[in-house]
Amino acid sequence: MAMKTISLDEEAYKRLKAHKREGESFSEVVKRLASERSWTEVTGILSDTDADTLEEVIESGRERSRDRRD
Repeated sequence: MAMKTISLDEEAYKRLKAHKREGESFSEVVKRLASERSWTEVTGILSDTDADTLEEVIESGRERSRDRRD
């Protein structure tokens, strides 16, 4: 596999290092962080109650937006 060298300032390096998991290379960190998340990755993060509450808050915001628009 071809390799590329990149330069990071100290702050960027510290942030990247903070996301690094045990046994993970920096290349793997960048790929993980730069990839788009699929719904299967976030499934189960919220409890059913929290998910219902979030859905209600979002729908309430949508209703307020529709009311302002009308």
